Amino acid sequence: MTTENHPTEIQHWVEHRREDDGELVGFLAPTGDGFTAMTVFGSPLADPAERVEAERVLDTSGLSYLADRWQLQVDEGQRIEVEIVEASPEQVVVKNVDFSSGLDHGHRIALSVPVEDRLTHN
Repeated sequence: MTTENHPTEIQHWVEHRREDDGELVGFLAPTGDGFTAMTVFGSPLADPAERVEAERVLDTSGLSYLADRWQLQVDEGQRIEVEIVEASPEQVVVKNVDFSSGLDHGHRIALSVPVEDRLTHN
């Protein structure tokens, strides 16, 4: 996935909610000629596409991405495996699950939204 057109202007993002219960599952972020499907905490789920395709990505994934493992850049060149503990449009809290990282296992880290390229999907 390319990130050169990664949208960071969260105030221009469009909320995308599940049709059946209205739960916020992510955002549609305008990028050039299309939209990028974004998590609730501002990480891209796919490359930019037409709006219908970006909506399909969010509808298909729902909030399942919250249960996945992610990579967090902690230092220049050092990435660790983390799991999401809490997520909202304001912040995401992750915990370290990477035994080889040298950091305390289970250590929690709060990140402001948007997370940009610091937190990436495995």
